[in-house]
Amino acid sequence: MRKLVESTFVSLDGSIENPQNWSPPYWDDEHRAYATKLLWDADALLLGRKTYEGFAQAWPPRAGADEFTDRMNAMPKYVASSTLGDADMTWNATVLEGDTVDAIRGLKDEDGGTLLKFGTGELDRTLLENGLVDEYHFWYFPVLAGGGQRLIDGIEPTHLELLDTARFKSGIVVHVLAPKQA
Repeated sequence: MRKLVESTFVSLDGSIENPQNWSPPYWDDEHRAYATKLLWDADALLLGRKTYEGFAQAWPPRAGADEFTDRMNAMPKYVASSTLGDADMTWNATVLEGDTVDAIRGLKDEDGGTLLKFGTGELDRTLLENGLVDEYHFWYFPVLAGGGQRLIDGIEPTHLELLDTARFKSGIVVHVLAPKQA
Protein backbone atom coordinates (compact mmCIF):
# COMPACT_ATOMS: atom_id res chain seq x y z
CA MET A 1 0.00 0.00 0.00
CA ARG A 2 1.31 3.40 -0.98
CA LYS A 3 1.50 6.53 1.13
CA LEU A 4 0.37 9.91 -0.23
CA VAL A 5 2.68 12.76 0.80
CA GLU A 6 2.02 16.41 0.03
CA SER A 7 4.85 18.93 -0.20
CA THR A 8 3.85 22.61 -0.23
CA PHE A 9 5.71 25.92 0.08
CA VAL A 10 3.99 28.43 2.40
CA SER A 11 4.91 32.02 3.27
CA LEU A 12 4.63 33.13 6.90
CA ASP A 13 1.41 34.97 6.05
CA GLY A 14 -0.08 31.76 4.65
CA SER A 15 0.31 32.36 0.93
CA ILE A 16 0.90 29.45 -1.41
CA GLU A 17 0.52 31.50 -4.58
CA ASN A 18 3.48 31.96 -6.92
CA PRO A 19 6.19 30.62 -4.63
CA GLN A 20 8.63 31.05 -7.52
CA ASN A 21 8.37 34.79 -6.74
CA TRP A 22 9.35 34.58 -3.06
CA SER A 23 11.03 31.24 -2.29
CA PRO A 24 14.24 31.14 -4.45
CA PRO A 25 16.40 33.31 -2.15
CA TYR A 26 16.12 30.52 0.44
CA TRP A 27 17.04 27.60 -1.79
CA ASP A 28 20.36 26.17 -0.67
CA ASP A 29 22.05 22.81 -0.12
CA GLU A 30 19.80 21.93 2.84
CA HIS A 31 16.69 22.76 0.82
CA ARG A 32 17.99 20.73 -2.12
CA ALA A 33 18.87 17.72 0.06
CA TYR A 34 15.44 17.64 1.69
CA ALA A 35 13.63 18.02 -1.65
CA THR A 36 15.82 15.32 -3.18
CA LYS A 37 15.03 12.86 -0.39
CA LEU A 38 11.29 13.46 -0.85
CA LEU A 39 11.57 12.90 -4.58
CA TRP A 40 13.74 9.78 -4.28
CA ASP A 41 11.34 8.26 -1.73
CA ALA A 42 8.54 8.56 -4.29
CA ASP A 43 7.92 6.53 -7.39
CA ALA A 44 5.13 8.67 -8.87
CA LEU A 45 3.71 12.18 -8.68
CA LEU A 46 0.10 13.20 -8.11
CA LEU A 47 -0.73 16.64 -9.50
CA GLY A 48 -3.75 18.82 -9.97
CA ARG A 49 -4.33 20.32 -13.40
CA LYS A 50 -2.82 23.76 -12.72
CA THR A 51 0.31 22.34 -11.10
CA TYR A 52 0.68 19.80 -13.90
CA GLU A 53 0.41 22.47 -16.59
CA GLY A 54 2.97 24.70 -14.88
CA PHE A 55 5.38 21.86 -14.20
CA ALA A 56 4.99 20.41 -17.73
CA GLN A 57 6.17 23.76 -19.11
CA ALA A 58 8.99 24.24 -16.61
CA TRP A 59 10.68 20.86 -16.14
CA PRO A 60 11.14 19.22 -19.58
CA PRO A 61 13.32 22.06 -20.96
CA ARG A 62 15.70 21.49 -18.04
CA ALA A 63 16.40 17.85 -19.05
CA GLY A 64 19.97 16.84 -18.36
CA ALA A 65 20.59 19.70 -15.93
CA ASP A 66 20.97 17.44 -12.89
CA GLU A 67 19.76 14.17 -11.35
CA PHE A 68 16.81 15.83 -9.61
CA THR A 69 15.48 17.24 -12.89
CA ASP A 70 16.00 13.96 -14.72
CA ARG A 71 14.15 12.02 -12.01
CA MET A 72 11.31 14.56 -11.99
CA ASN A 73 10.99 14.28 -15.77
CA ALA A 74 11.15 10.47 -15.81
CA MET A 75 8.65 9.74 -13.03
CA PRO A 76 5.09 8.75 -13.90
CA LYS A 77 2.60 11.53 -13.17
CA TYR A 78 -1.08 11.12 -12.33
CA VAL A 79 -3.17 14.20 -13.01
CA ALA A 80 -6.54 14.96 -11.43
CA SER A 81 -8.48 16.97 -14.01
CA SER A 82 -12.00 17.14 -15.37
CA THR A 83 -10.90 19.25 -18.34
CA LEU A 84 -7.75 17.53 -19.62
CA GLY A 85 -7.80 14.27 -21.52
CA ASP A 86 -5.11 11.77 -22.43
CA ALA A 87 -4.59 13.64 -25.70
CA ASP A 88 -3.43 16.64 -23.61
CA MET A 89 -0.92 14.57 -21.67
CA THR A 90 2.77 14.87 -22.28
CA TRP A 91 5.60 14.60 -19.81
CA ASN A 92 4.93 10.98 -18.85
CA ALA A 93 1.47 11.77 -17.45
CA THR A 94 -1.91 10.07 -17.25
CA VAL A 95 -5.25 11.70 -16.41
CA LEU A 96 -7.04 9.92 -13.57
CA GLU A 97 -10.15 8.26 -14.98
CA GLY A 98 -13.60 8.34 -13.37
CA ASP A 99 -14.16 9.55 -9.84
CA THR A 100 -11.02 11.28 -8.53
CA VAL A 101 -11.39 9.89 -5.00
CA ASP A 102 -11.80 6.31 -6.25
CA ALA A 103 -8.89 6.70 -8.67
CA ILE A 104 -6.57 7.99 -5.92
CA ARG A 105 -7.69 5.25 -3.53
CA GLY A 106 -6.85 2.78 -6.30
CA LEU A 107 -3.37 4.27 -6.69
CA LYS A 108 -2.83 4.11 -2.93
CA ASP A 109 -3.92 0.46 -2.87
CA GLU A 110 -1.23 -0.49 -5.38
CA ASP A 111 2.18 -1.74 -4.37
CA GLY A 112 4.89 0.83 -4.76
CA GLY A 113 6.61 3.76 -3.21
CA THR A 114 5.24 7.06 -2.09
CA LEU A 115 2.91 9.14 -4.22
CA LEU A 116 4.28 12.67 -3.93
CA LYS A 117 1.95 15.61 -4.48
CA PHE A 118 3.25 19.09 -5.19
CA GLY A 119 1.14 22.23 -5.18
CA THR A 120 -1.91 23.06 -3.15
CA GLY A 121 -5.25 23.95 -4.67
CA GLU A 122 -8.67 22.60 -5.49
CA LEU A 123 -7.59 18.96 -5.37
CA ASP A 124 -6.49 19.36 -1.74
CA ARG A 125 -10.00 20.01 -0.51
CA THR A 126 -11.08 16.67 -2.02
CA LEU A 127 -8.05 14.87 -0.59
CA LEU A 128 -8.58 16.37 2.86
CA GLU A 129 -12.35 15.72 2.95
CA ASN A 130 -11.75 12.08 2.03
CA GLY A 131 -8.78 11.43 4.31
CA LEU A 132 -6.43 10.58 1.45
CA VAL A 133 -3.27 12.46 2.48
CA ASP A 134 -1.07 10.47 4.84
CA GLU A 135 1.56 13.10 5.44
CA TYR A 136 2.04 16.82 4.81
CA HIS A 137 5.37 18.56 4.41
CA PHE A 138 4.62 22.27 4.79
CA TRP A 139 7.73 24.31 4.01
CA TYR A 140 7.38 27.62 5.88
CA PHE A 141 9.59 30.30 4.33
CA PRO A 142 10.67 33.37 6.34
CA VAL A 143 8.92 35.77 3.99
CA LEU A 144 5.69 37.75 4.01
CA ALA A 145 4.20 37.43 0.52
CA GLY A 146 1.64 40.16 1.12
CA GLY A 147 -1.31 38.36 -0.41
CA GLY A 148 -2.30 35.58 -2.73
CA GLN A 149 -4.13 32.30 -2.42
CA ARG A 150 -3.95 30.89 1.07
CA LEU A 151 -3.42 27.33 2.16
CA ILE A 152 -6.78 25.54 1.83
CA ASP A 153 -9.17 28.38 2.73
CA GLY A 154 -12.73 27.65 3.83
CA ILE A 155 -12.35 24.18 5.31
CA GLU A 156 -13.65 22.85 8.59
CA PRO A 157 -11.05 22.74 11.36
CA THR A 158 -8.74 19.83 10.67
CA HIS A 159 -6.43 18.61 13.41
CA LEU A 160 -2.97 17.41 12.50
CA GLU A 161 -0.26 15.71 14.49
CA LEU A 162 3.30 17.03 14.30
CA LEU A 163 5.56 14.12 13.30
CA ASP A 164 8.81 15.98 12.74
CA THR A 165 10.40 19.31 11.88
CA ALA A 166 13.38 20.21 9.77
CA ARG A 167 15.01 23.58 10.32
CA PHE A 168 17.39 25.03 7.76
CA LYS A 169 19.96 27.79 8.21
CA SER A 170 18.14 29.80 5.53
CA GLY A 171 15.16 30.12 7.89
CA ILE A 172 12.94 27.53 6.20
CA VAL A 173 11.16 25.28 8.69
CA VAL A 174 9.44 22.17 7.34
CA HIS A 175 6.62 20.84 9.48
CA VAL A 176 5.88 17.18 8.81
CA LEU A 177 2.30 16.51 9.85
CA ALA A 178 -0.25 13.72 9.62
CA PRO A 179 -3.99 13.66 10.15
CA LYS A 180 -4.64 13.33 13.88
CA GLN A 181 -6.20 10.00 14.71
CA ALA A 182 -9.32 10.25 16.86
